[in-house]
Amino acid sequence: MAEGDSCWVVVLVGGVVGFILVVVLNHFWPLLFKGKGGTVPKGSFGWPLLGETFSFLKPHSSNSVGAFLHDHCSRYGKVFKSHLFFSPTVVSCDPELNYFILQSEGKLFECSYPKPIHGILGKVSMLVAVGDTHKRLRNAALSLVTITKSKPEFLHDIENIAIQILDSWKNKPQVIFCEEARKFTFNVIVKQVLGLTPQEPETSEILEDFLTFMRGLISLPLYIPGTPYARAVQARSRISSTVKAIVEKRRAGRRNNNNNDDDDDNNNSKKNSDFLEILLSVDTLSEDEKVSFVLDSLLGGYETTSLLMCMVVHFLSHSPAALQQLKQEHLKIRSMKQKHDDHLDWEDYKKMEFTQYVINEALRYGNVVKFVHRKALKDVKYKGYLIPSGWKVLPVFTAVHLDPSLHANATQFHPWRWESQDPTCKKFTPFGGGSRCCPGSDLAKVEVAFFLHHLVQNFRWKTEGEDQPIAYPYVEFQRGLVLNVDPCSETTM
Repeated sequence: MAEGDSCWVVVLVGGVVGFILVVVLNHFWPLLFKGKGGTVPKGSFGWPLLGETFSFLKPHSSNSVGAFLHDHCSRYGKVFKSHLFFSPTVVSCDPELNYFILQSEGKLFECSYPKPIHGILGKVSMLVAVGDTHKRLRNAALSLVTITKSKPEFLHDIENIAIQILDSWKNKPQVIFCEEARKFTFNVIVKQVLGLTPQEPETSEILEDFLTFMRGLISLPLYIPGTPYARAVQARSRISSTVKAIVEKRRAGRRNNNNNDDDDDNNNSKKNSDFLEILLSVDTLSEDEKVSFVLDSLLGGYETTSLLMCMVVHFLSHSPAALQQLKQEHLKIRSMKQKHDDHLDWEDYKKMEFTQYVINEALRYGNVVKFVHRKALKDVKYKGYLIPSGWKVLPVFTAVHLDPSLHANATQFHPWRWESQDPTCKKFTPFGGGSRCCPGSDLAKVEVAFFLHHLVQNFRWKTEGEDQPIAYPYVEFQRGLVLNVDPCSETTM
């Protein structure tokens, strides 16, 4: 070997060794951190670079904490350190610390999802935005939800779509409920946000791109042509273009309406009484923020709500007593309507007390959201613990919801616990908390309640085989929750 070649080999080997040393030192250096006035929680960092991420993400039933949390809480307590998602991390399974973190958003902690998520969701998505941008988006969302949730048009849309879905079951002995739930929630949210019906061509275009977008959210973040991540980024761009075209069309319609008489204008306002009509009047958001807001609404209204529906139906199929009481509540509400086919209204929804218990219990026991990502903005001291500045923080809701010291019979589906338990307490945070609590949670509950109203009165069902909700960490039913369905006769109702 020539002398020059030997030098290059030495340089190459030295570079590789140096890189490995940097990675190892960067990984373990935080373990040597000594703060003032507190102690970093005990824990372990696992392998260099990867840390304990794979163990943390190992699939498990969503109504259990999983082997990783069980092992680490047993060894280190409810608050421990780890190395997850390429960052030193404090994991909290403690309700008080979780509450403190969620309430300190923007002061001591801020939202901090992995950067590839930003590439799919967009820079001004409410899910990843921080500071003033997040405040403006959230205020707009809360305003829209408050205006919309009790409007008769919105409630009628939900009920009509639920009836259409259930009518399609009448000649089917079996349905894949996850698909049916997603179909229901997508049709509801597209109708409410964009004013589109399932029959319109834009609806199918958006759905096709949206499914590509959803697959990319849980894929390996490699922007290489043909990968799920790259296709998801491209799908988001196409959805944005479609939404912008709908926005421009709606604006043009509004301009034309200014030239029409009052009667035509009133008729059009009734036709277009959706999120978008109200959103166009919001002056505090830029054009890109409005488009991103629509995408966020589609994401939240589609996946989270449909998963909650699946949880409820799955748990009810294994709780005959709860199902019977739920059915009696809805039969009573229906019997009080003047006509059998009268639409449900907001007053009917407020009478669905046991329905709320069932929904809350499905949220607690099933855990639609396992944890959230936060980052410490400065050194944070809490009850003797020190969370160093720059470290990631993961408040884990599942561990709190299934903690037997906080909930009696925590590993059982028991809706009656909510007769005496406050759903706004610190030990129940299914939609997060603080300034990032999901603004659409009330809408999700209305959708689930109205669907259940017609489901329990018109069908009996049994689950086909064993199909549990599995956390990957995103929760899903592996087989799609196959149901054997049987229409109820008039006499059995």
